[in-house]
Amino acid sequence: MSDQATQLRLEGASASYAQTSALTRGRRHAERHHGYRTVYQRDRDRIIHSRAFRRLEYKTQVFVNHEGDHFRTRLTHSIEVSQIGRTVARSLGLNEDLVESLALSHDLGHTPFGHLGEGVLDDFMSGEGGFNHNRQTLRIVEILEERYPDFPGLNLTWEVREGIAKHSGPIDTGRAPEFSEYEPGIQPPLEAQLIDAVDEIAYNHHDIDDGLSSGILDADALALAVPLFGDPLGAARRRWPDADPRRVHTVALRGLIDVLVTDLIEATGRAIRESRVETLDDVRQAGRLLAGLSPPVNAANRALKAYLHEHLYQHHRIERMMDKAARILRALFERYLENPKLLPDPARRRAEGDGLHRAIADYIAGMTDRYASEEYQRLFDPTVRV
Repeated sequence: MSDQATQLRLEGASASYAQTSALTRGRRHAERHHGYRTVYQRDRDRIIHSRAFRRLEYKTQVFVNHEGDHFRTRLTHSIEVSQIGRTVARSLGLNEDLVESLALSHDLGHTPFGHLGEGVLDDFMSGEGGFNHNRQTLRIVEILEERYPDFPGLNLTWEVREGIAKHSGPIDTGRAPEFSEYEPGIQPPLEAQLIDAVDEIAYNHHDIDDGLSSGILDADALALAVPLFGDPLGAARRRWPDADPRRVHTVALRGLIDVLVTDLIEATGRAIRESRVETLDDVRQAGRLLAGLSPPVNAANRALKAYLHEHLYQHHRIERMMDKAARILRALFERYLENPKLLPDPARRRAEGDGLHRAIADYIAGMTDRYASEEYQRLFDPTVRV
């Protein structure tokens, strides 16, 4: 059986416009196909076994790791994105393995302490190429992971690397010239288009859950302001008037995520039909993204995001955590710049080719919240062993 026939036999995608393994543009460094796994299954497994993926367990989503064992981290967030992504992909006949690869890799480039860390590094990298977590993800899978003797990085397929570059929107080759390889003028496959939407659905859902658990968010105030949560919460309270509020909140959150995921599937399906998409090339040449929420649900979702931004992400408890985190990261970057000998040997060697600023950014971006805090103590607290 030919390699292409083997890939088709193993593939679950059924839609004519899906990105199948048989249509892959391959890897930067050629490898033989596996007899029992598609190229995207192998990509997924390489991502899961990478160091960058394991470190997501101790990287902030909203709450810093030491705030509690039950809050989401970048790792659990990525798993939830993957779950939603597979549901949407299966419903639309798309390639679940490609979606899973993109979902599990989409946050590999995140710094410690969430988006705040990204902003701190971008400030230091002004004039040095800047810093962006999507660009850093691509840098990790192409260069920084060191697991294989024949090539740097993970040697992922072109489609996964393209999806990393494009899943958040159009490519800006002015800020990210390394993205020019991934054909900025054409749309990514639907599998990549889905990722930004399912990412947003996942974090809106679990940020509400964590916000309620922490006591920062009030369920009644949220329900009054946000019908996406208020409607299923009212239905749950009517059905279980004497139930523990935490269990009722769980039911309401299930209702919220069901509305969003169902709408994403149905709205994307309508866009596919209205655009008369029949092939993968049709998707790429459509001139617009086809995956997304319907206008009314998208408006409701924006209202939810605005509420979370005001009442959760800017809450004084979160601001205090982030203020401390910013001071830690700024102090680390400044200290490494002043004395590069404080960097470990691999980072110092990388500085010889990539420059000191980029080597420091790579090193700090790879840290977990816990490691960054401990490194701060090692460098600045004379009572802590180095």
